[in-house]
Amino acid sequence: MITLKSSMLAIALVLSVAHSAHATNDSVIAAPNIAVAEIQSGKIQGFIHNGIYTYRGVPYAKAERFQDPQPADSWNNLRPALTFGNICPQVAANPLENFLFSGPHLKQSDDCLNLNVWTPSISDGQKRPVMVWLHGGGFSGGSSIESYAYDGENLSRTGDVVVISVNHRLNVMGHLDLSAYGEQYAHSANEGVLDLVAALQWVKANAAVFGGDADNVTIFGESGGGAKVLTLMATPAAKGFFHKAIVESGAVEGMGMTLLPPETTARVAELTLQHLDIKPENVDQLNTLSYQAIAEASQKALNETAKEQKILSVMGNGIGLAWAPSTDGRYIPDEPVGEKYPNLAKDVPLLIGSNMTEWTTIFALFGDMNKAQLDNKNNWTMEQVSEKMHTLYGDRADAIGKAFAAAYPDRNPADALYVDSFLRIPALKTARLKADQKGAPVYNYLFAWDTPILGGFAMSYHTSEIPFVMNSLALTETAHGNGDEAKALADKMSRAWVAFAKTGNPNVSGLPEWPVYSRESGATMIFDDRPQVKTDYDAELMKLLNPKTSF
Repeated sequence: MITLKSSMLAIALVLSVAHSAHATNDSVIAAPNIAVAEIQSGKIQGFIHNGIYTYRGVPYAKAERFQDPQPADSWNNLRPALTFGNICPQVAANPLENFLFSGPHLKQSDDCLNLNVWTPSISDGQKRPVMVWLHGGGFSGGSSIESYAYDGENLSRTGDVVVISVNHRLNVMGHLDLSAYGEQYAHSANEGVLDLVAALQWVKANAAVFGGDADNVTIFGESGGGAKVLTLMATPAAKGFFHKAIVESGAVEGMGMTLLPPETTARVAELTLQHLDIKPENVDQLNTLSYQAIAEASQKALNETAKEQKILSVMGNGIGLAWAPSTDGRYIPDEPVGEKYPNLAKDVPLLIGSNMTEWTTIFALFGDMNKAQLDNKNNWTMEQVSEKMHTLYGDRADAIGKAFAAAYPDRNPADALYVDSFLRIPALKTARLKADQKGAPVYNYLFAWDTPILGGFAMSYHTSEIPFVMNSLALTETAHGNGDEAKALADKMSRAWVAFAKTGNPNVSGLPEWPVYSRESGATMIFDDRPQVKTDYDAELMKLLNPKTSF
């Protein structure tokens, strides 16, 4: 979520050819008089893919470097919306190539404020819920189509919803705090958030064109996308532009739950200018420099600021600082989830959760997949498991093993080696603070489905729930297979997400009753082959895994 170029690294490693067979039986209709929609800026031409109207790379705003987004320019002629738009400059390239109508690559550019739309119809007069997907990659990288799993077509079709995904400014381009160097840069530490607000304003103005209901908008995202959801819930300028929120593996203190203080962002900017040999009165020289030069200077500044201010990495592995918005007291006045949940979002229903083995399998096993698929928890003896438990947990091993068995009596005891607390604990803390408000409901989940691919070593890794939520299994088969169990779970999860988007309540047929979360009950929907609800079942395990963490 945080330090990787993209939160989708896990899928990218497993999934190099997943889409290769996708286009063989597709039905695509594209012509000058097909899928033409008239938005505020002008007419756009999309295409119809398997019955879903699709629009790519639609500009929702424009912006000068480090300045606030402005309304997109209008156009008089029909504008094609057949290819994905530019993505924000970033250190690593977007991995997708040759995706339908996408061209040979996705260009990195300052001109990156665009979005994609999938909808069942533009002419039937319906008012469908709108689901706005915010991509992962922390606040540093990624894009609206960094993974095939992000494709919103099947969710739009099966859920009868409008799905929109958004590109926006990231890293130094979206969060360099130049507020001390000119009024035009007053919000520069949070321009990436201003971009998201501009996108939601675009949705408000144009949702009806695509058969969507501007008064029923859900923002949802995974990893960094979930952190963006939390940030928007504490952003006054975003209030009223969305009505429900879903956070998938995105609650982390220092990046989403809490943000960066002004003294930190100001120091990063000061050092960045020094490294670029730019005097404060000449800050506009940044407009003439390459992204690479600015990125290199700002990375040095991040590292130096972290050392000076003794900032602990959000990953918990020493000193480190990554890009994030700033709690500047103006645009974002308070922490999204500090000691309490923001009153601004009291009336916004929340669905929040994480994956059972979220980070652990990525860092422990993905580095050597050849070894992991042959030598893993599925073929170890009990003696080997016991030895590994004591190596990993020391004198806590027996207690953790017992607590794990109590929480998950039907799972392999070796799974205790990989159960994640890094994202589970902050998700629980967020859910508890939200429940304490006694406002709109909050629902909690845990994705615990183990992929059978490559010997089953990866389990429920970071990002693994996304194809199930988006009901996009056919696009990512080599990450999870496409068996009956996977299809059944994708149907249940995607319907639950859509139900929440429609009504604020995720209960659907095929799932056990999903109660509202409260501090007392701790009700969690566990998504597996046989989904079940458990109440306050893993608190002891989480405390043992992180004795110094309170939630």
